[in-house]
Order: sequence, then structure tokens, then C-alpha cells
Amino acid sequence: MTMEFTEINSSEEAFVAGYGDGGFRMGDSRFEGSMMITPDGFYPWAVSEKSEISIENLEPILNASGVEIIVIGLGPNMAFLPKNIRAAFEEKKIAIEAMDTGAAARTYNVLLQEGRLVAAALIAI
Repeated sequence: MTMEFTEINSSEEAFVAGYGDGGFRMGDSRFEGSMMITPDGFYPWAVSEKSEISIENLEPILNASGVEIIVIGLGPNMAFLPKNIRAAFEEKKIAIEAMDTGAAARTYNVLLQEGRLVAAALIAI
């Protein structure tokens, strides 16, 4: 199942309401596969394991306006991101945090609730 950009129209649509079984629930809708969330909406993210993460597939967040922090969910386990990815976000003055997907989804929701301009890139588990 392919998914196009989905615009966020309400605060309920912006929260990750659930995750697991290979996808995510945003508001009342379920989406299969990994996803990328910006302050404006969310997209499918063609990444299924942490070794596939690259500057190129993170560009929608790197180029999004006003993002102050990105939370990256690396699947079932935490790992470190390559230095070139961290450097690209630091250059744009975007804080970057990497953790397992469950922790990343919860952290994204907390930051969103605090009113932060947060983005997320979450590998489905």
C-alpha cells in the first residue's frame, strides 16, 4: 500500500495514536510501513531498517521550514546515527535524537504536546 503526503488538519491527526504490526495509527487512520512526520503532514518513508537511513531520505525534514527537533525511531533497538547525518541537521540548527521506535513515538507526542516544532522519522516495527 502506498501512501501520499497527508496534510495535518487538527492536533488529533498530528499525534501518533499507536504503532506496531508494521505500521502506525495517526488520529483515527492506520498507515502501513515506516513514516516521516513534519509539522505540516506525514509521508511514507521507504526505510525498513536503520542501515537504510540517509541524508537523502531525510531531506523532507531537513528542508522543512521551522523544524527545531527531529526524533528518529530506529526500529526495535537504539543505535547511533552516522556522523554525516548528525552534522547535516546540526548545520540547519535542528536538534536530532535517535532511539527505538516506541520511545521515539512517545517522545514525539510529548514534544508536540509541549508546542515544539518537532518532526519524526519512524521505522515501522
